[in-house]
Amino acid sequence: MTEPAAPRRASFGDLRARVLSAIVLIAFALGALAAGGVWFILFWLAAALAVLWEWQNLVGHGARERFVIGGAGIVVAAALSAQLAPDLALAPLALGAALVAWRAAPGQRAWAAGGVLYAGALIVAVAAIRPALAGAIEPPFNLRAILWLFAVVWGTDVGAYFGGRLIGGPKLWPRVSAGKTWSGAIVGAAAGAALGAVVALWRPLAPTPLVPILAVGLAASIASQLGDLFESAVKRHFDVKDSSHLIPGHGGVMDRLDGFVTAAIFVALLGAARGAHSAAEGLLVWN
Repeated sequence: MTEPAAPRRASFGDLRARVLSAIVLIAFALGALAAGGVWFILFWLAAALAVLWEWQNLVGHGARERFVIGGAGIVVAAALSAQLAPDLALAPLALGAALVAWRAAPGQRAWAAGGVLYAGALIVAVAAIRPALAGAIEPPFNLRAILWLFAVVWGTDVGAYFGGRLIGGPKLWPRVSAGKTWSGAIVGAAAGAALGAVVALWRPLAPTPLVPILAVGLAASIASQLGDLFESAVKRHFDVKDSSHLIPGHGGVMDRLDGFVTAAIFVALLGAARGAHSAAEGLLVWN
């Protein structure tokens, strides 16, 4: 007679390392946010350059040269974005991507160029949400928008981690990521939207209706999870588990910021479209 299968037990073997690393990263992120100005931009510029370095290492031979070329474009883009010129920032990113593609092997040119655009999108989007130009925008609004974005992305990550391990069930997209489940995605989306709403509704600067805030938070959470899947697909293409081993319990900077990149792009585009005021009044108004 066949013995019944043992009940599935949630695995939390990496939880200690993940928590300790997360505490350090959160402290740095919040410190840079509180400092604002040039320190805020420098923090995210360093993150973007780290993403570029890891991406080019995945591509392979010639990573150092491509990093220098692409990094120069990202630095210029960061400077322009900090001065409220995100449109102009696209030019050095495009030029950097083109030069990087030129220096890459024929079969890797699109991937090499994509790394510049991906890393550059991070700094441009973040600078669009919270510009470094002193006095350009009322600080509480863009500060609150970044705090809300942190809450949505972090809430999504935590909810997906525990939801997936405690509930389990069908895989979300096994061909791309073997560990992600539908239960984790749903719990993560709910947790991200809810935590974002808590931040938005805490001493709001203007009337802030709950339903639109939850809707925007849910959309940002979904964008975050799509970014996670995108980075998993990139790693699957290059047949690696982690982008690097820089952050204990998390892998590399790409692994830690995959969801934040796409969520930040979503929020920046939302603000650029000037649809944020009607969707979430008092939270995402920076124009």
